[in-house]
Amino acid sequence: MTATAFVHQPAIAILRAQLGQTIVGQHALLDRLTLALLTGGHLLVEGLPGLAKTTAVKTLAAAVHASFQRIQFTPDLLPGDLTGTDIR
Repeated sequence: MTATAFVHQPAIAILRAQLGQTIVGQHALLDRLTLALLTGGHLLVEGLPGLAKTTAVKTLAAAVHASFQRIQFTPDLLPGDLTGTDIR
């Protein structure tokens, strides 16, 4: 690895500290959220109720000044509910 690989390390540490102030004991979740953010990827967050999934994502969005929208995957969810168009 070169020195340029660690240019953003201080910013990542600050972000993790901000997340850690709100979310306690969910290190794997915070690792995956941070990785998805850095790689520009997507992340499906699943788990039992009360494990701070929504709070973690809201905190991440606030920390990077992004918007947050939650999708509740119910049994009657249709593709058009996600895309906003009629899919046949």
